[in-house]
Amino acid sequence: MKPKSYKRGYPVAVLVGIEQDHAALWQIFSQVAKHQQIIPLNGDRKDSKALYSFHESIINALRPVLKEGVRSIIAASPPRTSYAQDFLSHIKAHHAWLLQGTNKASFSQITGSASAPSQVAALTKTAAFKQLIQENATEETENLLEILEKRLNKTDNLVLFSLQEAENLILNPQAPGKPQPEYLLLTDDYLAGSRQKNRVNRLMQIAARNGVKTRVINAESNAGKRLTQLGGIVCLAKID
Repeated sequence: MKPKSYKRGYPVAVLVGIEQDHAALWQIFSQVAKHQQIIPLNGDRKDSKALYSFHESIINALRPVLKEGVRSIIAASPPRTSYAQDFLSHIKAHHAWLLQGTNKASFSQITGSASAPSQVAALTKTAAFKQLIQENATEETENLLEILEKRLNKTDNLVLFSLQEAENLILNPQAPGKPQPEYLLLTDDYLAGSRQKNRVNRLMQIAARNGVKTRVINAESNAGKRLTQLGGIVCLAKID
C-alpha cells in the first residue's frame, strides 16, 4: 500500500480568531487551514477574571502546537475591536517565556474575523496575512539557525545529515538514555525535488505524530541556505 500523500502540506502557523464571546483556533498549513477548536468566553469581557481565564484557555490550547515546533501565532479580531491586542498584552504580562530564548514564538495581530471557514479562507488570501506569515517565518528560521549552529559546534554526534539516518532515529523507538529525535528540519526545495517524496512525507507525518518538531524551511532564507549546504535535511537529537 502506498503512503497517503501529504495533501495538507506542512505546518506554517496558528491563527487565533478572537471574537467577543469566543476564540477559534486554526492550524495553517502550506495548502489548507484546519479548524482546531472553539474556546468560549465564560462571562463578560468587562469581568477581568473571566477575561484572564479566557486568555489562559487560549494559551493552554496553543501549548501542544507550540510543542510540535510551530512558533508563528497570528491573532485576528474584527475591525474596531481590541480583542487581539488584549490577548497579546496578556502574553507579555503573564507569559514572557513565550517571547524569549531560541524557542520563542512569534506573535502578531491582524484585523479581520477568523471564526468561520469562509472568513479564514478570505483572510489568508490577503496581502497583509501573507506578509505576516513571511515576517514570522523569517524570525522563526533565524531561531532555528541559531539552534542548528549550536548543535553543529558540539561533538556529541547528535546531528544527522541524511534521510536514512533520520528514518533510523525517528521510526525506531530509542531506549531511555539513548539519543531521541527532537527536530526534523528540511528545505522546501528538498521536499519539492525529492525523488522519494512519499517516503519523506511519511517520515514527516510520523515525526510530527511522535512529537518531533518538524519544520519545512524556505531554501532562500539564511537557515534554508545553511540546510542546503548540509544536504537539505537535518535531524537534531537530544539525550534526556
